[in-house]
Amino acid sequence: MIFLAFTTYDNSRNGAEAEALTVIQQFETAQFLPEATRSSLSGQLVCYGRHVVGREWPLMEEGDGIAHTINPWAVAMFRSLRATRPEAATEQSAYDKWLDQTSDREEARRDRIHGAAGIIPTSIWIVLFLTAAVVFAYMLFFADSAEMARSQAMLIGSATTVLVVTLLAILSLDNPYGSGVGSIRPAAMERSLATLDEARAVVGDDSPLPCDENGRAV
Repeated sequence: MIFLAFTTYDNSRNGAEAEALTVIQQFETAQFLPEATRSSLSGQLVCYGRHVVGREWPLMEEGDGIAHTINPWAVAMFRSLRATRPEAATEQSAYDKWLDQTSDREEARRDRIHGAAGIIPTSIWIVLFLTAAVVFAYMLFFADSAEMARSQAMLIGSATTVLVVTLLAILSLDNPYGSGVGSIRPAAMERSLATLDEARAVVGDDSPLPCDENGRAV
């Protein structure tokens, strides 16, 4: 169970990092598209990242149906790209590359949100808690009044500690976006947003963004 939970945790973390990296790569690709589309896509990419940090992450922390939501800026970028008419060879190549990167971003997003609701079913949790209770009862059954209280406390205490720590580890890994120690934070996307701000300044894109700090449309 620990291995299964850690695998999901690791996939969620890798998905978050891959998604953030793909956002940066798509910004670079957008600079080779027609000028009319370039600015729109660049701003919408920033809003996409802001929506992930400001809107999606709180939902993942609560496990509140994030798998059934869609990032509205992904739809906005699709509409902007659909209206693009690439003519030059460079523009056509960038257009194809953007589509490939969009698929990569969507796959990474799927990995990121996969672990938000947990993957260990209730039936397995029942088995885990029942097993822990049986082991605890087994240790109590063999208690010997002839032994020192300290020895018996050490025996039952060590077994109980191992069981409790194991269950807590499984619970933490099964909820990778919770508020506990080791939870996954949106650090990768926040770094990408900082990079996008610098990149927009470098390419001279000072157009107003179509969203606020949390990715809500304005």
